[in-house]
Amino acid sequence: MRLDIHPDITLAHTPPAQFYTDPAAFAALSERVLAAGWHFVGDTSVCAAPGDLHPFTLLPGCLDEPLLLARDQSGTLRCMSNVCTHRGTVLVQAPGKAGPSLRCRYHGRTFALDGALKHMPEFEGCKHFPAESDNLSRVPMAEWRGLRFVSIKPAQGFAQLTAELERRVGWLPVESFKLDPARSRDYTVKAHWALYCDNYLEGFHVPFVHASLNAALEYGEYTTELLPQGVLQVGIAKPGEPCFTPPPSHPDHGRRVAAWYFWLFPCTMLNFYPWGLSVNVIEPIHRELTRVRYLSYVHDPAKLAQGAGADLHHVELEDEAVVEAVQAGLKGRFYRRGRYSRARETGTHHFHRLLASLVNQPSDSTL
Repeated sequence: MRLDIHPDITLAHTPPAQFYTDPAAFAALSERVLAAGWHFVGDTSVCAAPGDLHPFTLLPGCLDEPLLLARDQSGTLRCMSNVCTHRGTVLVQAPGKAGPSLRCRYHGRTFALDGALKHMPEFEGCKHFPAESDNLSRVPMAEWRGLRFVSIKPAQGFAQLTAELERRVGWLPVESFKLDPARSRDYTVKAHWALYCDNYLEGFHVPFVHASLNAALEYGEYTTELLPQGVLQVGIAKPGEPCFTPPPSHPDHGRRVAAWYFWLFPCTMLNFYPWGLSVNVIEPIHRELTRVRYLSYVHDPAKLAQGAGADLHHVELEDEAVVEAVQAGLKGRFYRRGRYSRARETGTHHFHRLLASLVNQPSDSTL
């Protein structure tokens, strides 16, 4: 389906209800948006030593792409397809240490740790073999401050995605933040993944839905900035609440910043609080089910129970309730499309415009 979002927010209508309920629309988003986006897959503690192998599935239930992180003996890390190029068997089943090569358990095809085909038994006489297509496909991978991202077929450069991150929070020692598994958890939301992003990208609902968060933030000073491939929301702390002290050259110097909320297109959130960083990974499963992974990277444990990031679990449950209510409402017969608040919903409008730019491209799928 085509998605038409007027560039002028004062004239624009939100996506139609069927955009969030139609199976064909979900499939188009998966292939044209999610496959083209950069996705957070962990930090640099994973696959850190020579010979380490780390298989994983990118967006399980949606893209279902088997991938492999492999660090060779020289220390070079690569991301590649984890599917044998002979008959499609998944190569590496579990994290571990590599031998001198990767060997398919099905017919014995072997690959070097850089993905190059090394040997295939019983293929004597096969013409034009081996070819480039017999090697494991490389997958683009990038890192920012110890956080690792991959993309199957990136529609934009990673540097463009993270430029404002570096400008705004690059002065923080993000590489030294420590993952706290006890404060990290997964949530299942009975709603479309884009509805979850819609909600995140506007502070409009804060005084209506989040009483505790609203008590920590100055709603009137809440701002939204549109980035080429993302959105930044800046929350300002009320007097007495913990806040950052940005350096003199910083764009927010002199402001009592309670949180920087970064959304990276299409579905990754990096939320910086005085205590550290909450990475929210949005994983679509189907058009009415989304997995949300909260990963807490702690910098200052003394500030964990204070300010805008004090009770993320409670805020998440409040968000889930309203997003699931929207998903239910979109199935009704009387709702078609909504309008945007120019004051409060510029981030959501920007998201929809980015979606439209990819969804409306001609399909190039062939068999």
